[in-house]
Amino acid sequence: MAFNRTNKIWITLAGILVVVIIYFGVTYNDLVGRDENVKLTWGNLQNAYQRRLDLIPNLVIVVKGSSDYERQTLQQLAEARGKAQQAIVSGSGFGADNVKRQEQAQAAMVLSINKVIAIVEKYPDLQSTKSYVNFQVQLVGTERRIKVARNDYNASVAAYNKEVRGFPSNIPAGLFGFQPKVGFETQSGAEMPPEVKF
Repeated sequence: MAFNRTNKIWITLAGILVVVIIYFGVTYNDLVGRDENVKLTWGNLQNAYQRRLDLIPNLVIVVKGSSDYERQTLQQLAEARGKAQQAIVSGSGFGADNVKRQEQAQAAMVLSINKVIAIVEKYPDLQSTKSYVNFQVQLVGTERRIKVARNDYNASVAAYNKEVRGFPSNIPAGLFGFQPKVGFETQSGAEMPPEVKF
């Protein structure tokens, strides 16, 4: 009788161990999937930022070719584009510093675009050219893509962080080295990300 009781204890312990191993395996796979989703949405956001950067030379060409432009404003736009490009290229990882650097570079870029657009408003003939109208349409679409990509990135970070920090999944997350990630935050005094204004 003692032998049967000992066997039952060992079988129960083995069953519990199997359940724990399965739980850790499933949780690990879920964390990996969420981490990959964060990377995917980050990449999509970088692509949307790159699309905005790729439109800037078109704006410069349109403005240069159609009006007596202010050279300093276009030069500032080129510099802001260079900094934003550098933030995309050098931005590896999802740390708070990288997210903040991306946000600052993109805000400076939008400010420069808005300055050029303000100059364009002085030239009604430029506003009606096919090239400028095409640029406007592409830029508005790009800004929408950026907004959606930022929202998707923040949603994926939130889902990932919920899994990493929530109980009981925080136990295997800590054992396997999964750390919370940082999303884009609204800066004090700003309800929305910078917007290109026509």
